[in-house]
Amino acid sequence: MVGTEVVKKTKINILQFMKNRIIVLVVAALCYFNLYAQQQVKIGIIGLDTSHSTAFTKFLNGGEAKEYAGFKIVAAYPYGSKTIKSSYERIPKYIEEVKKYGVEIVPNINDLLSKVDFVLLETNDGNLHLEQAAAIFKAGKIAFVDKPLGANLAQAIAIVELSKQYKVPFFTSSALRFSSQNMKLRKGESGKVLCVDYTSPAVKEPSHADFSWYGIHGVEALFTIMGKDCKFVSRMQSDTEDVVVGKWDDGRTGSFRGRKAGPNMYSYGGVAYTDKGVMPVGGYEGYMDLLNEILTFFRTGVVPVSPEETLEIFTFMEASNESARKGGKIISMEETYKKGEKEAKKLLKKLNR
Repeated sequence: MVGTEVVKKTKINILQFMKNRIIVLVVAALCYFNLYAQQQVKIGIIGLDTSHSTAFTKFLNGGEAKEYAGFKIVAAYPYGSKTIKSSYERIPKYIEEVKKYGVEIVPNINDLLSKVDFVLLETNDGNLHLEQAAAIFKAGKIAFVDKPLGANLAQAIAIVELSKQYKVPFFTSSALRFSSQNMKLRKGESGKVLCVDYTSPAVKEPSHADFSWYGIHGVEALFTIMGKDCKFVSRMQSDTEDVVVGKWDDGRTGSFRGRKAGPNMYSYGGVAYTDKGVMPVGGYEGYMDLLNEILTFFRTGVVPVSPEETLEIFTFMEASNESARKGGKIISMEETYKKGEKEAKKLLKKLNR
């Protein structure tokens, strides 16, 4: 009987210990999550030369994104393009706009990086992104880099290489990627995608390779729906539009129709042909879905768009430019990327001097 009582008491003690241990762990977890919920996540903006900067500030600091109340934009470095008139003319106005929401304007990027946890690299001029991204990655700050990642393929490759070198994740995307319809098509909810024809504006900026300034919206949407592994590209041109056709490794085709003039120049849309029928593609739906993805990325560190897919988008655009230079000739994506890689190495060598 004595032995039995000892065993019973021992079991009771063990059970009580386990209960106490579970309670301690639960309380500790609740305290941790409560602390996380209360802690302010500080975000910095580089570049007040785009409407994206003011839109994100209004969402977060203006209380429009209540589910992300713990995130706040606390500082901004305004510059920003100094050569593209349509961009630098906005800066004074946008400085005043973000200041209304309690954003501190800082004199340089290093000062900004010392004040924030995460970065929104919003500079409209893709030519500045390589140097700015280098400073961000060296500081170990996770960032969203707004479109375009670079002004051309070589710059985009160089930024991805820097991200790998410093082991700091980032992603870049157009807001069109995350439209509800494009996401449904991406996930196969409307059937297997067989072919896509996507139309968007393709306004040009001389300092950027064709499509990387504005046509990238439509190209990104095309790749969102079709996925990776495009192998060959051909481009035809007219006064009102450029049409680029890509052939994927599984035999499917997808086209981007970049509008340059005419009454429908600023339209977004098109069709996706699936094994369940013809479906409309998604257009512009604002910035909120993109912001949701950015803040989720800041929380988790998991990129919603892989660097590999981003580089395919830039390779597609550069291959289309090469095709245009050669009168519509079919261009290899692989060969185009190799050329971009060589140029990227030169850029990185120059940057590290």
